[in-house]
Amino acid sequence: MNIIRAESAAIVAEIRVAPGDAVAAGSVLIVTELMKMHHEICAGKSGVVRAVHVAVGDELKGGEPLLELEPAEVGPVEPEAARGSRADFAEYQARMALLEDAARPDAVANRHAQGFRTARENIADLFDEESFIEYGALAVAAQRSRKPLEDLQARSQGDGIICGTGTVDGRPVAAMAVDYMVMAGTQGFNHHRKMDRLIEVAGRDGLPIVLFAEGGGGRPNDSDVAQVMAAWLNVTSFRAFAAHRGPKIGIVAGYCFAGNAALFGVCDLRIASRQSWIGMGGPAMIEGGGLGVVRPDEIGPSEVQVRNGVIDLLVEDEAGAVAAAKTVLGLNGMSETGMSEPGERPGLRDVVPADRTRAYDMREGIAMLFDEGSFLELRRGFGAGMITGFARIRGQAMGLMANNPLHLGGAIDAEAGDKGARFLQLCDAWGLPVVTLCDTPGFMVGPEVETTGQVAHISRLFLAGAHFSQPLVTVILRKAYGLGAMAMAGGGFDRPHFCCAWPTGEVGAMGLEGAVKLGHRDHLAAIADPEAREVEYQRLVAELYARGKAMNAASLLEFDAVIDPATTRDQICRALAVAGPARPGSRYVDAW
Repeated sequence: MNIIRAESAAIVAEIRVAPGDAVAAGSVLIVTELMKMHHEICAGKSGVVRAVHVAVGDELKGGEPLLELEPAEVGPVEPEAARGSRADFAEYQARMALLEDAARPDAVANRHAQGFRTARENIADLFDEESFIEYGALAVAAQRSRKPLEDLQARSQGDGIICGTGTVDGRPVAAMAVDYMVMAGTQGFNHHRKMDRLIEVAGRDGLPIVLFAEGGGGRPNDSDVAQVMAAWLNVTSFRAFAAHRGPKIGIVAGYCFAGNAALFGVCDLRIASRQSWIGMGGPAMIEGGGLGVVRPDEIGPSEVQVRNGVIDLLVEDEAGAVAAAKTVLGLNGMSETGMSEPGERPGLRDVVPADRTRAYDMREGIAMLFDEGSFLELRRGFGAGMITGFARIRGQAMGLMANNPLHLGGAIDAEAGDKGARFLQLCDAWGLPVVTLCDTPGFMVGPEVETTGQVAHISRLFLAGAHFSQPLVTVILRKAYGLGAMAMAGGGFDRPHFCCAWPTGEVGAMGLEGAVKLGHRDHLAAIADPEAREVEYQRLVAELYARGKAMNAASLLEFDAVIDPATTRDQICRALAVAGPARPGSRYVDAW
């Protein structure tokens, strides 16, 4: 006979068997209560109950006999969970089902009909399969004081934003995707609380943040907080997100106004689809300010925001935006692409024409210099005189900044200065080395140019170069004149880890022709015969060219070396290999 005894002090709360009952191993025999918790006493072996020695309500001190069990063969007990559905799990499953796109078929169909994806579809596309952990999924709009909870659960899923972490091609990443199907993507009280939590997690763990920023800004009718907040100007999300050291990658498709646009604006890299409209004020704010009634598609269309530099990268749709974001997130690692490509590129010898006055397409040289298909150009529609973007050589990622000889002969104007300065900040913050390709006659000059604030805008390029803390390589393809050339080298030819030139390179304190006209004005004016004057002028230009051409300048140690253009890839790789590892800098990236 097997006597089952009390293991500890308790009160008998329930007796589930009686003498003569056959019980299987694992069956619950008696339930006791201790500190308001019920404890089940189960049969260790199957058998038949012969006697029960306690009654409900008995106080146990431990060790008392509870019942006697005679061993016998009895079939297995049915698990309690199999005896019927559990209300707690049923509630959980029903609640979670409301979060899925399938719970809103009409809204999803409308999104797809307009050419957009849902927030969950974008999240699924961004993250590696089964890597995403969602934060705050059960949140609803702070409107319980005036709407039934069931209604809020069905119509304000996640309070309009999906937040979480996961991996993107193996890299840990945080993401926030505004759900436009919830109250037009407006920002509510819990919406911001979720953002703050994710930004905190990303800051603690050093994660990049991807923000899908579609939406209409702040939501004024969250009634639950109306009694404790007036204007809600102490919300912390904007400051916390701006302070995050990144990378911060913003993506917009559709309408993005007010608070959503402010968050998009502080992103290090701003990606938008052609079907996007971005503005600091939406239709309601414009009308409320007495500025008239406008349609949302009249505010900040993509073609405008590309020209003015707000959009760094224009893509066709959200799929293209996610693909671009993945490419950018992958810049911190090596790529197998280009690893086996031959080092020498003989075609680079023909990029710069033999005629030193003939323009050429810098982008053709870029395509030839870097790994095939690796160049991702930024802000192409803005600051046409400067080409910026990310590229790889033998799989190593780097930033590229190059002059554009097809625009103003490569001269640097205010927009080009702004574009180059922000790009250097971006690469510094992200820890990317930079290669600059120099072919510039210098800064653009003239009375009209100065009306653009040229002095301040160009100075930004010098400031960014002076504070740039990553490895830098400068290659002079042709012209390298004056302060503009110095700015392309981070502030001077002594700044780069390696500063070299192709044989076609030429340097000077200013453009050769201008230098002759200014420096020899009286001498040339004294020559009465126009033909003789022109001959003398050309002789003086040729003399300056001979003095400033790459072979002579290098012999005077103006810069480090003259290289065969075909070997440029190898030279850059060698220079970066000994320059030390790039590390994320401490500077923030200007919005402009």
